[in-house]
Amino acid sequence: MPVPEFVAALRSRIGHAPLPLNGVIAVVLDERDRVLLGRRSDTSDWALITGCLEPGEQPAEGARREVLEETGVTVEVERLLSIEALDLSVAPNGDQVYWLAIGFRCRAVGGDARVNDDESVEVGWFASDSMPPLPPHQTRCLALALAGDADPWFAAPASAVRPFIRSAP
Repeated sequence: MPVPEFVAALRSRIGHAPLPLNGVIAVVLDERDRVLLGRRSDTSDWALITGCLEPGEQPAEGARREVLEETGVTVEVERLLSIEALDLSVAPNGDQVYWLAIGFRCRAVGGDARVNDDESVEVGWFASDSMPPLPPHQTRCLALALAGDADPWFAAPASAVRPFIRSAP
């Protein structure tokens, strides 16, 4: 998988230490509401289309760019699905990443789905009732995309707002 230049520059300084990165998850639907998936070259697992945002890149633009780069499909980004801090992940080379994943529902508007870079070994359209297993955060994004115009999902804060308690004078 190609490493963005800015990540390579950071890694040259911090090695494999945990690095916070912003990423996008694109749930791409076609005119029949089939879902576009890619079989990852690093794990051979099927997954929604994902990628790392470039510094200063707007998340919706990053989702559009990643789908085009990885699959050759042009999309219109329809709406925000979720924002989620993922658990620490470790790449096969030992690099550690804390991803902030931003999910979007996208609609295919052009292009033919194909393997368009080295991040996937296969791409394909799947009916929502015959999906291969996906990671839990991707399953949540898919459910939100298929639910219509549901509100975006985010994890609830760990603790409720605490009332202000004034100490005695």
